[in-house]
Amino acid sequence: MRAVLDPNILGAALLAPGGAPAELVSRWRAGEFELVVSETLLAELERVLAYSKLRKRVPETDARAFVALLRGGARLAFDPTAAARRSADPADDYLVALAEQERALLVSGDQHLLALADELPIHTARAFLEAVRDA
Repeated sequence: MRAVLDPNILGAALLAPGGAPAELVSRWRAGEFELVVSETLLAELERVLAYSKLRKRVPETDARAFVALLRGGARLAFDPTAAARRSADPADDYLVALAEQERALLVSGDQHLLALADELPIHTARAFLEAVRDA
């Protein structure tokens, strides 16, 4: 099984070590699914983790180490060259395109993306965690 985790899911993994996103990262590290990232996704994650509100809870060294872990351990895919407009938030369309390009599920908590779940394989962190547990 292959998955793209939205940068917000990855950020939540650092913020709530007992939550579903953190368990997904643990299960990825245990080899239970293949995580797909791209340079655009990692850059967005770095921006999210640098927000002053989050910096108070996630030290810069931890944020850098997490991004390095993802860059070195996940499947680093090429960014899609084009992303069709699908989401109500066009800034999220690259995630849909990346998941499609890599034949992966997209895991997100973003309502703009979850609204597409009837058309595309998009799951919440909790739903994907259940699928990983059941696999």
